[in-house]
Amino acid sequence: MLKKIIFPLVIISTIVFILILSSQEFTYVGVGKCKICHKSEKRGKQSLIWEESKHSKSSVALQSEKAKEVAQEQGVENPIESPKCLKCHSPLFEKAPELKEEGVTCEVCHGPGSAYKKLSIMKSREESVKNGRTVCDTPEIKKELCLTCHENAHQQTFNSEASWEKIKHPVPEKD
Repeated sequence: MLKKIIFPLVIISTIVFILILSSQEFTYVGVGKCKICHKSEKRGKQSLIWEESKHSKSSVALQSEKAKEVAQEQGVENPIESPKCLKCHSPLFEKAPELKEEGVTCEVCHGPGSAYKKLSIMKSREESVKNGRTVCDTPEIKKELCLTCHENAHQQTFNSEASWEKIKHPVPEKD
């Protein structure tokens, strides 16, 4: 009698556990977590490249006088609070408001890092993708991703190849 009750409970518990794991929602962790591993020479100084790029300063740019002028021309009262401006200058402003000041971060392009940030997962491309990482490995994917913000942004033309050269951050070849 006890076996008839315990066995179905174990099966149901296992199914519930699997469903919970498979429906895991990935969350954003912020540049500080990415930087831990991606600042070294061995990793191509990727965080340093980001820090020196306009992407890292994109939310701060909204505080400038120029941003206020452009916003006014577009009928926007306050660029720092406007979803119209934030969608490109701080794309995670809705999904991770605590990261709003980080601008265009690693996770904007590479996906929320909560589940793939562990070294054991990050070492495997397949595992990291399974755990929420977005891979931008073709020129077409890169261009499409960039054009979500840069297509005729502020009436400026966008050259994806030239722009990629400014922000690329490859991992050095392993010896």
